[in-house]
Amino acid sequence: MAAEHWRDASLRQTVHLTLGGQQFRVRVSNLYGTAPLVLDGASVALAEAPGQPGVLAPTVRPLTFGGSASVTIPAGAEYYSDAVAMEVKPAADLAVSLYFKGEPARQTSHNGARATTFLASGNRVMDAAWPEAGKVTRWYSISDVEVLAPRGAGALVAIGDSITDGYGIPNDSNTRWPDVLAARLRDNGHTLGVVNAGIGGGRMLKDGIGPNLAARFDNDVISRAGVTHALVLIGVNDLGVQHRNGPDTPADRRQLLADLKLAHRQLVQRAHAHGICVIGGTVTPYAGSEYYHPEPDNEADRQELNNWIRSSGVFDAVADFDAALRDPARPAYIKKVYDSGDGLHPSLAGYRALAETVPLKALKIKCGDK
Repeated sequence: MAAEHWRDASLRQTVHLTLGGQQFRVRVSNLYGTAPLVLDGASVALAEAPGQPGVLAPTVRPLTFGGSASVTIPAGAEYYSDAVAMEVKPAADLAVSLYFKGEPARQTSHNGARATTFLASGNRVMDAAWPEAGKVTRWYSISDVEVLAPRGAGALVAIGDSITDGYGIPNDSNTRWPDVLAARLRDNGHTLGVVNAGIGGGRMLKDGIGPNLAARFDNDVISRAGVTHALVLIGVNDLGVQHRNGPDTPADRRQLLADLKLAHRQLVQRAHAHGICVIGGTVTPYAGSEYYHPEPDNEADRQELNNWIRSSGVFDAVADFDAALRDPARPAYIKKVYDSGDGLHPSLAGYRALAETVPLKALKIKCGDK
């Protein structure tokens, strides 16, 4: 976002919660900033509706840090707000408003928000109505909202690429597969929050739009409060980029598969050291992708990686996303009803199929109880 939009400006961002509770806190991020981030005011409130700038006036609360309305967050750091005493229901839409007197040296943001952020001039964080607010589709400076959930509750972090990030869903619809999974868990009586840590273009081994998954796993999974499970769905961009952008020799392909398997093992070991169970997600079909144009050898690599995820015993459980989406007549392709049209990303029906594939019994086990 251009620097002039930050000067003496307020941002209002809507976050879709999964668990309810009587109090919560917000984690504000300057993780990728190159200088201290000065936040000059903040508030929270229940949103009137997703995709709308207004909030419910009786619910507006100031957001403070150590009792202060302003805070300076060092470069590379993230700070928790003070706890806010306010009841939020499961699936509530919470608006977080932030006020900046000056622009950040470098913005920490998520460009695949699939949610509308609203902009207003001046310090408007305590105002319920924002008429004629500007709009962008991106999240800024917010890492998460942590709800103080009932005893025995936990959290699942879904970490992956654009398929987890929800590429192609209507903005503000909350129809990513982790959103649908969260609703499924609520319907089945599970007290488990769901955190979406997908990044479009993400790879396991190399940086893309954001950092590689192996590098961000500790911050995005292990450091979050209350995490009991992680679901890892990654690999299609590792496979696709290699054969799209350069020579793809048999030796290169063998090395990539070995590196992907080792990286998965490393993630599981790190998670287990913190009592977190890991569900492995098989890589979904992409033979119809006009972006990657995979050859038979690349499809064989995907099949080998998937067979290893299913049978290696490395994971505490497996979500067979490949089996859920593939066309039985052409297993290298996504079934037409589940294809968004690009041969790579699921349709809304496809995202629902992914959510239905996650084995709920795996979410009841503790790490090591396989």
